Amino acid sequence: MLDSTAIATAAADLYQAEQNCQQIKPLTLTYPDMTMDDAYAVQRAWVDRKLASGDQVTGYKIGLTSRAMQNAMNITTPDFGVLLQSMYFANNSNIVAGDFCDPRIEVELAFVMKKPLYGDNITIEQVLDATDYVVPALELIAARSHRTDPESGYTRKVFDTIADNAANAGYIVGDEKFAPRDIDLRWSGAILSVNGEVEETGLAAGVQGHPAKGICWVCKRFAAHGVGLEPGQLVLSGSFTRPVVAKAGDLMTCDYGPLGTVAVNFI
Repeated sequence: MLDSTAIATAAADLYQAEQNCQQIKPLTLTYPDMTMDDAYAVQRAWVDRKLASGDQVTGYKIGLTSRAMQNAMNITTPDFGVLLQSMYFANNSNIVAGDFCDPRIEVELAFVMKKPLYGDNITIEQVLDATDYVVPALELIAARSHRTDPESGYTRKVFDTIADNAANAGYIVGDEKFAPRDIDLRWSGAILSVNGEVEETGLAAGVQGHPAKGICWVCKRFAAHGVGLEPGQLVLSGSFTRPVVAKAGDLMTCDYGPLGTVAVNFI
């Protein structure tokens, strides 16, 4: 286990990496004995710094739930991160690409809760019962540590991703809201285009067979700590496409068919 000084130092390094928009070495290079509990402790310390500056928790993201994402990141374990008010972007927002480290976009469905959800054996039906509505969304990821260290070639581990708040930097929410049982969420598809050219397509079933399973997973993870999801929180259920690199001048448009379109313009 990392001691409190190491946890605070690691969180400060990630915080400064974001402030300076300059990636750092994977933390597991410096702390090779880091455990998953250590990684989440660093994440919490990073979030605490954000909250101390006046930010607010708005929900959670669940990551690395689909084969597409696990293969892209060479990681096999799901993770979660914390969503903050400062990370929210409305549909069709302009985002300054240079404000983020290695920005990329992922395609997701977001669940907005209407009642508490807690337990280590939550079912899909319980998730749907607790959901106010589902909305298409894009996640902006911006890893504050290198995926591959440029000097050593070292590839970061899942602990590095977790400590880095699951690489979350923002989320863009669509305009259309849907009751969770109005559609078969497994068959909710998306076409992600960059400057008019199709880059990625996918079905939400790519998230463990059903996007609500990501919510089940995070509830189980939280239950061990006596924590659950709360009404009003938004939960990104996991990307069902590979992350697509974003750069200044890119207009990214994601067509979710009957669920509408979500777009973001990087400047």
